[in-house]
Amino acid sequence: MKRVTHEPSYVLHHYDWSESSVIVEAFSRAHGRVALVAKGAKRPSSNFRPVLLPLQPLSLNWGGDAEIRTLKGAEWGGGQVMPTGDALLSGYYANELLMRLLAREDAHPRLFDAYAALVHVLAADKSETLHAAALRAFELLLLRETGHLPALDVQTLTFAPLSGEERYRLVPEGGLRTAHADDGAWLTGAHWQALADAMEDAAPFSATLHAVAGLPGESRTHLRHQLRELLHYHCGVGTLRTRQLMMDLQSLS
Repeated sequence: MKRVTHEPSYVLHHYDWSESSVIVEAFSRAHGRVALVAKGAKRPSSNFRPVLLPLQPLSLNWGGDAEIRTLKGAEWGGGQVMPTGDALLSGYYANELLMRLLAREDAHPRLFDAYAALVHVLAADKSETLHAAALRAFELLLLRETGHLPALDVQTLTFAPLSGEERYRLVPEGGLRTAHADDGAWLTGAHWQALADAMEDAAPFSATLHAVAGLPGESRTHLRHQLRELLHYHCGVGTLRTRQLMMDLQSLS
Protein backbone atom coordinates (compact mmCIF):
# COMPACT_ATOMS: atom_id res chain seq x y z
CA MET A 1 0.00 0.00 0.00
CA LYS A 2 1.44 3.31 -1.07
CA ARG A 3 1.51 5.94 1.66
CA VAL A 4 2.05 9.65 1.16
CA THR A 5 2.56 11.97 4.12
CA HIS A 6 2.76 15.72 4.64
CA GLU A 7 2.12 16.45 0.96
CA PRO A 8 1.52 20.17 0.12
CA SER A 9 -1.88 20.25 -1.56
CA TYR A 10 -4.97 22.27 -2.43
CA VAL A 11 -8.58 21.10 -2.73
CA LEU A 12 -9.89 21.72 -6.25
CA HIS A 13 -13.33 20.16 -5.88
CA HIS A 14 -15.25 17.63 -3.82
CA TYR A 15 -18.48 15.71 -4.27
CA ASP A 16 -20.62 13.30 -2.25
CA TRP A 17 -19.56 9.65 -2.14
CA SER A 18 -21.96 8.34 0.49
CA GLU A 19 -24.18 9.69 3.25
CA SER A 20 -21.16 10.51 5.36
CA SER A 21 -18.15 10.66 3.00
CA VAL A 22 -16.90 12.78 0.10
CA ILE A 23 -14.42 12.33 -2.72
CA VAL A 24 -11.87 15.13 -2.86
CA GLU A 25 -10.07 16.16 -6.01
CA ALA A 26 -6.78 17.59 -4.74
CA PHE A 27 -3.82 19.21 -6.50
CA SER A 28 -0.58 18.11 -4.84
CA ARG A 29 2.95 19.29 -5.55
CA ALA A 30 4.68 15.93 -5.97
CA HIS A 31 1.79 13.76 -7.19
CA GLY A 32 -0.32 16.10 -9.31
CA ARG A 33 -4.11 15.81 -9.27
CA VAL A 34 -5.30 12.97 -7.05
CA ALA A 35 -8.72 11.63 -6.04
CA LEU A 36 -9.12 10.90 -2.33
CA VAL A 37 -12.05 9.54 -0.37
CA ALA A 38 -12.50 11.39 2.93
CA LYS A 39 -14.47 8.91 5.03
CA GLY A 40 -16.90 10.48 7.47
CA ALA A 41 -16.06 14.02 6.29
CA LYS A 42 -19.74 15.06 6.26
CA ARG A 43 -20.24 14.22 9.93
CA PRO A 44 -20.35 17.26 12.26
CA SER A 45 -17.63 15.73 14.44
CA SER A 46 -15.23 14.98 11.55
CA ASN A 47 -11.76 16.52 11.72
CA PHE A 48 -11.83 16.79 7.92
CA ARG A 49 -14.92 18.98 7.74
CA PRO A 50 -13.41 22.36 8.74
CA VAL A 51 -10.13 21.73 6.89
CA LEU A 52 -11.01 20.50 3.39
CA LEU A 53 -11.72 23.93 1.93
CA PRO A 54 -10.72 25.22 -1.51
CA LEU A 55 -8.02 27.88 -2.00
CA GLN A 56 -6.35 27.02 1.29
CA PRO A 57 -2.84 25.50 1.65
CA LEU A 58 -3.09 22.03 3.14
CA SER A 59 -0.81 19.20 4.19
CA LEU A 60 -2.42 15.87 3.27
CA ASN A 61 -1.71 12.23 4.13
CA TRP A 62 -3.20 9.37 2.11
CA GLY A 63 -2.75 5.70 1.35
CA GLY A 64 -3.93 2.92 -0.94
CA ASP A 65 -3.22 1.71 -4.45
CA ALA A 66 -6.67 2.03 -6.03
CA GLU A 67 -7.63 4.82 -8.43
CA ILE A 68 -9.26 6.63 -5.52
CA ARG A 69 -6.93 6.69 -2.49
CA THR A 70 -8.00 6.98 1.14
CA LEU A 71 -7.37 10.29 2.90
CA LYS A 72 -5.72 9.64 6.25
CA GLY A 73 -5.07 13.13 7.53
CA ALA A 74 -5.38 16.82 6.61
CA GLU A 75 -3.91 19.90 8.25
CA TRP A 76 -4.31 23.56 7.33
CA GLY A 77 -1.04 25.08 6.13
CA GLY A 78 -1.91 28.55 7.45
CA GLY A 79 -0.62 31.85 6.20
CA GLN A 80 -3.63 33.31 4.38
CA VAL A 81 -7.37 33.81 4.54
CA MET A 82 -9.96 32.69 2.00
CA PRO A 83 -10.33 35.01 -1.02
CA THR A 84 -13.72 36.72 -1.19
CA GLY A 85 -15.98 38.27 -3.82
CA ASP A 86 -14.67 38.32 -7.37
CA ALA A 87 -11.31 36.98 -6.15
CA LEU A 88 -13.08 33.86 -4.86
CA LEU A 89 -14.72 33.32 -8.27
CA SER A 90 -11.33 33.78 -9.93
CA GLY A 91 -9.93 31.07 -7.68
CA TYR A 92 -12.77 28.72 -8.60
CA TYR A 93 -12.07 29.51 -12.26
CA ALA A 94 -8.42 28.46 -11.83
CA ASN A 95 -9.60 25.28 -10.09
CA GLU A 96 -11.91 24.43 -13.00
CA LEU A 97 -9.04 24.86 -15.46
CA LEU A 98 -6.87 22.48 -13.45
CA MET A 99 -9.69 19.93 -13.21
CA ARG A 100 -10.22 19.99 -16.98
CA LEU A 101 -6.62 20.14 -18.20
CA LEU A 102 -4.61 18.03 -15.74
CA ALA A 103 -4.48 14.26 -15.95
CA ARG A 104 -4.56 12.42 -12.64
CA GLU A 105 -1.24 11.69 -10.94
CA ASP A 106 0.80 13.72 -13.42
CA ALA A 107 3.06 15.91 -11.29
CA HIS A 108 3.64 19.55 -12.22
CA PRO A 109 5.60 21.08 -9.32
CA ARG A 110 6.28 24.36 -11.16
CA LEU A 111 2.59 24.72 -11.95
CA PHE A 112 1.74 23.94 -8.32
CA ASP A 113 4.03 26.77 -7.22
CA ALA A 114 2.39 29.12 -9.75
CA TYR A 115 -1.06 28.14 -8.47
CA ALA A 116 0.00 28.75 -4.86
CA ALA A 117 1.32 32.18 -5.86
CA LEU A 118 -1.94 32.96 -7.67
CA VAL A 119 -4.01 32.03 -4.62
CA HIS A 120 -1.81 34.25 -2.45
CA VAL A 121 -2.36 37.23 -4.79
CA LEU A 122 -6.13 36.64 -4.81
CA ALA A 123 -6.26 36.42 -1.02
CA ALA A 124 -3.80 39.18 -0.09
CA ASP A 125 -4.37 41.93 -2.66
CA LYS A 126 -7.55 43.89 -3.43
CA SER A 127 -6.49 45.20 -6.83
CA GLU A 128 -8.72 43.86 -9.62
CA THR A 129 -6.05 44.85 -12.16
CA LEU A 130 -3.45 42.75 -10.33
CA HIS A 131 -5.90 39.85 -10.04
CA ALA A 132 -6.49 39.93 -13.80
CA ALA A 133 -2.74 40.02 -14.52
CA ALA A 134 -2.18 37.11 -12.11
CA LEU A 135 -4.87 35.05 -13.86
CA ARG A 136 -3.29 35.71 -17.29
CA ALA A 137 0.11 34.67 -15.91
CA PHE A 138 -1.38 31.47 -14.48
CA GLU A 139 -3.22 30.70 -17.74
CA LEU A 140 -0.01 31.06 -19.73
CA LEU A 141 1.96 28.81 -17.37
CA LEU A 142 -0.86 26.25 -17.24
CA LEU A 143 -1.03 26.07 -21.04
CA ARG A 144 2.74 25.71 -21.24
CA GLU A 145 2.95 23.02 -18.55
CA THR A 146 0.21 20.96 -20.19
CA GLY A 147 1.79 21.24 -23.64
CA HIS A 148 -0.90 23.42 -25.19
CA LEU A 149 1.10 26.63 -25.64
CA PRO A 150 3.35 27.04 -28.69
CA ALA A 151 6.66 28.88 -28.50
CA LEU A 152 5.91 32.60 -28.24
CA ASP A 153 9.17 33.85 -29.76
CA VAL A 154 8.69 32.44 -33.29
CA GLN A 155 5.87 31.95 -35.78
CA THR A 156 4.55 28.43 -35.24
CA LEU A 157 4.28 27.13 -38.82
CA THR A 158 7.42 28.69 -40.29
CA PHE A 159 9.67 29.12 -37.21
CA ALA A 160 10.38 32.61 -38.54
CA PRO A 161 11.49 35.04 -35.81
CA LEU A 162 9.03 37.70 -34.69
CA SER A 163 9.41 41.32 -35.70
CA GLY A 164 9.07 43.66 -32.74
CA GLU A 165 6.43 46.00 -34.22
CA GLU A 166 4.49 43.46 -36.29
CA ARG A 167 1.16 42.11 -35.06
CA TYR A 168 0.71 38.41 -34.28
CA ARG A 169 -2.31 36.39 -33.18
CA LEU A 170 -2.42 33.18 -31.14
CA VAL A 171 -5.00 30.75 -32.56
CA PRO A 172 -5.93 27.27 -31.26
CA GLU A 173 -5.17 25.23 -34.39
CA GLY A 174 -2.45 27.39 -35.95
CA GLY A 175 -0.36 28.62 -33.06
CA LEU A 176 1.25 32.04 -33.35
CA ARG A 177 0.83 33.62 -36.78
CA THR A 178 0.79 37.03 -38.43
CA ALA A 179 -2.44 38.86 -37.57
CA HIS A 180 -4.95 39.33 -40.37
CA ALA A 181 -6.73 42.60 -41.05
CA ASP A 182 -9.97 41.29 -39.53
CA ASP A 183 -8.36 39.83 -36.38
CA GLY A 184 -9.84 41.52 -33.35
CA ALA A 185 -7.12 40.48 -30.90
CA TRP A 186 -3.35 40.40 -31.31
CA LEU A 187 -0.08 41.43 -29.66
CA THR A 188 3.08 42.84 -31.14
CA GLY A 189 6.13 40.66 -31.57
CA ALA A 190 7.86 42.58 -28.79
CA HIS A 191 5.02 41.80 -26.38
CA TRP A 192 4.98 38.09 -27.22
CA GLN A 193 8.76 37.98 -26.80
CA ALA A 194 8.51 39.64 -23.38
CA LEU A 195 6.00 37.01 -22.25
CA ALA A 196 8.19 34.20 -23.61
CA ASP A 197 11.22 35.54 -21.74
CA ALA A 198 9.24 35.93 -18.50
CA MET A 199 8.09 32.31 -18.52
CA GLU A 200 11.73 31.20 -18.69
CA ASP A 201 12.64 33.22 -15.59
CA ALA A 202 13.78 31.46 -12.42
CA ALA A 203 10.56 32.76 -10.79
CA PRO A 204 8.18 32.32 -13.75
CA PHE A 205 4.90 33.32 -12.11
CA SER A 206 6.21 36.58 -10.69
CA ALA A 207 8.06 37.46 -13.89
CA THR A 208 5.07 36.62 -16.12
CA LEU A 209 2.70 38.57 -13.87
CA HIS A 210 4.91 41.65 -14.20
CA ALA A 211 5.21 41.14 -17.96
CA VAL A 212 1.42 40.96 -18.30
CA ALA A 213 0.92 43.96 -15.99
CA GLY A 214 3.40 45.93 -18.10
CA LEU A 215 1.34 45.53 -21.27
CA PRO A 216 -0.82 48.46 -22.43
CA GLY A 217 -4.44 48.14 -21.32
CA GLU A 218 -5.74 47.24 -24.78
CA SER A 219 -3.03 44.60 -25.18
CA ARG A 220 -4.00 42.99 -21.86
CA THR A 221 -7.57 42.76 -23.16
CA HIS A 222 -6.33 41.23 -26.43
CA LEU A 223 -4.26 38.70 -24.48
CA ARG A 224 -7.28 37.71 -22.38
CA HIS A 225 -9.39 37.06 -25.49
CA GLN A 226 -6.71 34.94 -27.17
CA LEU A 227 -5.99 32.86 -24.06
CA ARG A 228 -9.71 32.35 -23.41
CA GLU A 229 -10.18 31.05 -26.95
CA LEU A 230 -7.23 28.68 -26.56
CA LEU A 231 -8.38 27.43 -23.16
CA HIS A 232 -11.95 26.81 -24.33
CA TYR A 233 -10.62 24.88 -27.31
CA HIS A 234 -8.45 22.57 -25.21
CA CYS A 235 -11.10 22.21 -22.48
CA GLY A 236 -13.63 21.23 -25.14
CA VAL A 237 -16.27 23.73 -24.02
CA GLY A 238 -17.80 26.92 -25.35
CA THR A 239 -17.84 28.57 -21.92
CA LEU A 240 -16.41 27.36 -18.64
CA ARG A 241 -18.93 26.94 -15.81
CA THR A 242 -17.23 29.47 -13.56
CA ARG A 243 -16.98 31.94 -16.44
CA GLN A 244 -20.73 31.58 -17.06
CA LEU A 245 -21.37 32.11 -13.35
CA MET A 246 -19.30 35.31 -13.41
CA MET A 247 -21.29 36.62 -16.40
CA ASP A 248 -24.61 35.73 -14.75
CA LEU A 249 -23.65 37.58 -11.56
CA GLN A 250 -22.50 40.61 -13.54
CA SER A 251 -25.78 40.73 -15.43
CA LEU A 252 -27.71 40.63 -12.15
CA SER A 253 -25.68 43.48 -10.68
